Parts: sequence; structure tokens; C-alpha cells
Amino acid sequence: MPPPEDHVTSDREFTTITNVSSQGYKRAIVQIPKNPHNKFGGAGMSSSLWNPLVEGQQHSACRLKVQKGSDILQVGWRVDPTLYGDNNTRLFVHFQAGNKHCFNVLCSGFILVSSEIPIDTVFKDVTQHGQSGSWEATMYIDRDEANGNWWFLFEKSYKKIGFWPQQIFTDLRGFAHNIEWGGVAYSPPGVPKPPMGSSIFIVGNTADDAYCRRLSVLNAEGAIIDVDETTIHVDDPHLYQVSDIQHFRPGKFQHYAFYGGPGETQKL
Repeated sequence: MPPPEDHVTSDREFTTITNVSSQGYKRAIVQIPKNPHNKFGGAGMSSSLWNPLVEGQQHSACRLKVQKGSDILQVGWRVDPTLYGDNNTRLFVHFQAGNKHCFNVLCSGFILVSSEIPIDTVFKDVTQHGQSGSWEATMYIDRDEANGNWWFLFEKSYKKIGFWPQQIFTDLRGFAHNIEWGGVAYSPPGVPKPPMGSSIFIVGNTADDAYCRRLSVLNAEGAIIDVDETTIHVDDPHLYQVSDIQHFRPGKFQHYAFYGGPGETQKL
């Protein structure tokens, strides 16, 4: 199993990883400004689907991340030979509860309620450079106001795929404080960083750039609201880029986050 994006320690019930840091990860993200007074009951996005080239223990992903303290939820797509045994673009979910973490349903934590869409489903249609349009997947993380469980909802019809029970968390027993959208790439020490997103630097159009769009959050009352105030973060601008455009097109929910880059592919 690949290491998580954030530091964890060993635990008998969940995946055991010791002395793992996030140094192998590079992010290109848009995020809500961090504020301990933030109260979010979830978030959503529509993400373009790509198939960046990775090898060995490298992986490359796009994810929506919901966090409070050491408790983290992520949903998105990833190309990850270590996790899946192939180089397909696949759906994934991941949680971290303190020092416990798990991908998909490889250990206890995430509870599936539907078999209609496998949690590691292959996205057979991915965007290609030169196409007239983009292939997308829409996904949400939504806190149940009645019991505090966190749901993974898929597609614009809000299909319930599964949930993380409230009781496995400490910090996320309440509302989330931090929300992120964008790309992340990983390689172990001494291995070049792989491509991210569309594998090129941002050119400014939806046919060639990887993006997250329809960025939205759920407020403390459970209402879906547009995302207005955001900041960007790039760990290594020589390898990856991110662009935050709050009103890419007229109308509501037209906030786009473009991201991606070639990584160190010239060294592969």
C-alpha cells in the first residue's frame, strides 16, 4: 500500500507505517484559507480525468480533501501501480483518523452501501490532448447532520457509495476546518517526480489542462455554497503549476482550479 499524504505512525488495527513523512509528495492545490473558526459540512468538485504516466512506486492523483486536525478525508482519482497493480486511472477514497489510515476498503473504516460503482472503478474514458472536450467525474464529501457520519457521494445525482462512521474520528466528529482541491504526485526518495494532471504546464484551456471545477462547500447549516475566497499552494513550481480562477464562466459554481505539470519526466 502506498504511504499516505500526511504523516502517520503505526497501529495494530490499521495499516502499519513507521517513519513515513510527506516529503515524497508534491502538491498543486487550491484551498480555503485556514481558519480555526471555519465550519464546513463537506465539499464537492467535478474533476477532469487524465492518465499521467507513472512507474514503480510513483503515483499521481487529483483529490478533494476535507480536514480537521489529524483527521482527513480524501476522494478523487489516481494512477497508482502500488495500490492497484496497474496504470489505469481509478477512483479512490482515503481516510486518516489520527495515526490510522486506509485506502478504499482495504481495512475497516469506510462502509460501502452500494455495489453499483466499485470503489476502485477504472475510468475507461480519460481526457486526451487534442480532444474537443474533457471526461469528468463529480464527487462530494457530505456530513450527515443527523449522526455525524461522513458520506462519499458520486456523480451529479449524489449517489451514496459509502460512509465513514463518525466514531472512528476525533477531530472530524464535528465540522471540518480545511478544504483543498487539486493535484498531488508522489515518488519515493531518489526517484524522479512523475507527471501530474494533464502532464503539461497550464496553457489556459479545459481541453489541455487538468482541472477541478464546480468547487463548492457545505456550510454549517448544510447548504451548498459557491467557493469565493481561496488561496493556492504549489510545493515545487519548477515541476507543477496551479491557477485559481473564481469566475471562469458566467453564472454560479464556475470556480475552476487548473493544475498539473510534467514533473521530472525528462529524467525517467
